[in-house]
Amino acid sequence: MPKAATVYDVAALAGVSIATVSMTFRRPERVRPSTRQAVEVAAHQLNYVPSASARGLANGRSGALGLLAYDYLLRPRTPDVAAVAGDSDDPIESVREGPDEMCRQFPLYVDEVQRGVELECWERGYALMLGGTSRSNPDVTVTDIAGRVDGLAVFPQTISGALLDRIARSIPVVVLSTPDRDDSFSHVTVDNRGGTRAITEHLIGAHGMRDLLFIGDLHTDENRQRFAGFRDTLRSAGLSVPENAYVPVPGHDPSGVFDRAQRKIPIGLVCANDDEALRTMDLLAARGVAVPDQVAVTGFDGIVASRVVRPSLTTLRQPMVHMGRAAVDILLGQIEAPDPAQVIRQLPLQLILRESCGCRTR
Repeated sequence: MPKAATVYDVAALAGVSIATVSMTFRRPERVRPSTRQAVEVAAHQLNYVPSASARGLANGRSGALGLLAYDYLLRPRTPDVAAVAGDSDDPIESVREGPDEMCRQFPLYVDEVQRGVELECWERGYALMLGGTSRSNPDVTVTDIAGRVDGLAVFPQTISGALLDRIARSIPVVVLSTPDRDDSFSHVTVDNRGGTRAITEHLIGAHGMRDLLFIGDLHTDENRQRFAGFRDTLRSAGLSVPENAYVPVPGHDPSGVFDRAQRKIPIGLVCANDDEALRTMDLLAARGVAVPDQVAVTGFDGIVASRVVRPSLTTLRQPMVHMGRAAVDILLGQIEAPDPAQVIRQLPLQLILRESCGCRTR
């Protein structure tokens, strides 16, 4: 490739200083129209592209934000996906071949949040760097990304709190989760506890459910908050309150879910998220248990797959795109602030009533 033109080349051809060339591209309104036109003509003739790195050296910023996500955000094309897609590289053909299967893999919660981050960065004139953690050396991978951006949005459970603390001393950090410790990070979240109370109250009040289980592990603070809301509701209704959540395992029925369903005992399953709910519905179907006739199932998130499965899934929809946008808004505000304060922004949930709980509303 030929050597790229520099700011010095443009300045020489236009007969102006390099400061004027820089100002033309950074603050064009501050440059006289005739001078601006001369610089733009020279830049066009030389195929000159302004260097974002050079601008960053001048103002101490990169003009980019980072998003650190779960490993499966950066998922490769797998044989299973290729089979579903009919070995086609055309995404439209992939959807035609198996829409239900593809929706189970994409878009997920993180994909929709990422979309919000992308949209807000684009509208605010920022580049976006996506990253996941390296299993061999996660600290090096994360710090390398953090060193290239002006602010970092992070999904929960991606890196250690100690490493996040270290990064936050250099650049603003926003975590897309409920605070799970006395940290100083900013957070974008929803009312996980209140949301699960609402969906459990619906099962009890609208469907007369008296036998309910919470489905999902309690490894994240979000799930722990959702389980707490579930227990709150049962306690308020005077029902039996389970001590632990239930994680279904194929071929096993330790809580008697299948047995009670076969004996026509109404049972409601409140799942920690939509993905867990869809897996649970698959397990029930494999055992010949009908949803919602024998077992009611609810989710949490509102991913696309919850709309297209049959029966469609009753769920709590998180404003995922808005959560991504909010994270960028907070980061940019903190970049501009001389002494940024912690921000906790809680966005509203929407209860979506569909077929899996016994409602026929779509």
